[in-house]
Amino acid sequence: MIRIAICDNEKNMQNYLFALVTKQDVECEIREYSTSEQYLAENQEFDLVLLDIKLQVPGDGLKLAREIRNGRYVRQPLIIFITAYKEYVYDAFDVDAFQYLLKPVDEERFAEVFGRAIRQILSEDRQQKPPLVIQYAGASRAISLDSIYYVESQGHKVVLHMEGEKLEYYAKLGALEEELYGQFFRIHKGYLVNLSFVDGYNKSSVSISNGEKLLISKYKYADFVKAYLEYVAREG
Repeated sequence: MIRIAICDNEKNMQNYLFALVTKQDVECEIREYSTSEQYLAENQEFDLVLLDIKLQVPGDGLKLAREIRNGRYVRQPLIIFITAYKEYVYDAFDVDAFQYLLKPVDEERFAEVFGRAIRQILSEDRQQKPPLVIQYAGASRAISLDSIYYVESQGHKVVLHMEGEKLEYYAKLGALEEELYGQFFRIHKGYLVNLSFVDGYNKSSVSISNGEKLLISKYKYADFVKAYLEYVAREG
C-alpha cells in the first residue's frame, strides 16, 4: 500500500490529481490537504507527496517541503512539485524534489513521472533503511543515510559530511560504526565512509563522489575492499 498526499489549495486540482493517481495501476491510500497547516497538524507519514508550490501564497509549498525534510518525519517521502510557477524550479532541488511538473499537468507526462516514483519507492525498499536519528540544536533530527558522504571523528564529536552541509554533534565514531554497519565502513580511526559514495580507492586513499579523498589505514585496506565488493554485489 503506497501512501500518497495531495497538497493543493484548489479543489478542482485536488480532484484532477486524485483522478490521475487512481488511474494508475497502484494500490494506494490518498489523503488531500489544502494548506500546509492541515498537513502538519495530522502528522502523517507518506511515501509520496504531490505538492503545489503556491498553496496559500507563492513559495508556501517550499516551506512545507523544508518542514518535511528537517527531520520531523522518520519516513522521508518522495516529493513531486506540481505548480504553475516556473521560477521555483531550482529551489525544488534544495529540498531533494523527485520531479517538478508544470500546470496544466499532461496526463501522459504525469503517468510517466508517477510510475518512476513508485518504482523507486518499491525498489529501494526504503522502510528497510531507517535514518540516523541525532540530537542537533536541541532537537531530534532524522538524517537519511543516503545523504551522508562520510562521518569524521573530531574529539568527542563527529561531523556528518553531506551535500552542501556539515552537521557536528556529540557522538562516538565506534558506536556509529556498529549502528551503520553494512552501508558504512571505517577506513581509518577518523573516518567512516558511505560505501555507496565510493568512486575509487588504492592502498593509501579512498575517493568519494563529492571529490574528496580520505586516508585509509593500511590495516583496514583488505577488509575495506572485501566490504566494498560485497556491498556492490548486494546493492547492484
